[in-house]
Amino acid sequence: PHQASTTAGAPFDRMKVKLKREIVTLGRPEVNPAKQAVGTYVDSQAWNQVITDPDVVVIDARNDFEVELGTFEGAVNPQTQSFQDLPDYVASHLDPARHKKVAMFCTGGIRCEKATAYLLGQGFEQVYHLQGGILNYLRTVPETESLWQGDCFVFDDRVAVDHHLAPTDHELCLGCGHPISPAAKAAPEYEAGISCPHCYTALTPEKRSRLETRQRQRESFRL
Repeated sequence: PHQASTTAGAPFDRMKVKLKREIVTLGRPEVNPAKQAVGTYVDSQAWNQVITDPDVVVIDARNDFEVELGTFEGAVNPQTQSFQDLPDYVASHLDPARHKKVAMFCTGGIRCEKATAYLLGQGFEQVYHLQGGILNYLRTVPETESLWQGDCFVFDDRVAVDHHLAPTDHELCLGCGHPISPAAKAAPEYEAGISCPHCYTALTPEKRSRLETRQRQRESFRL
């Protein structure tokens, strides 16, 4: 379903329209939620009951850098670098014979359409996912009843939102795209437009040169 949220400023610099084979790439072309079964939808009001069931394995279907900012209490972080890594995690860590109930969640629910369809195709029988994703949960569940911990990464200029869907003080490192906190910006490894504590050690002289050129262009454009 359509979801809407408000912000004081424009969350995107410009609009781009691209034709893509997949909206979110799982790397498994045989998985098509439009043509096959997906997991059972769980609305926000029933989600707490599902994820506190000791027989349910709760999987955060997002990438590792998103999970760092916040996740649900008791959820497993697969530590994936991209959505395409999720099938490998399933193959090495989950077993339909042992994990009878699996619940998954993501930012808005789109990734879980594919992820739960994939699990069903691998023989998992009781698979659930949070309808409308984290953002809908934060919008509809009072903070006093919430099992969400931390902030939620979003794919626009707000970077992250809190439980009230208000932008937080996180920013993106323009060197690697990782969300960074004010504490990370205060670290010696941080250099505006160049690096942060997450990418400093991987910064080669060639990449530094490219990033410095790009940063000078940004600064001259602002002038």
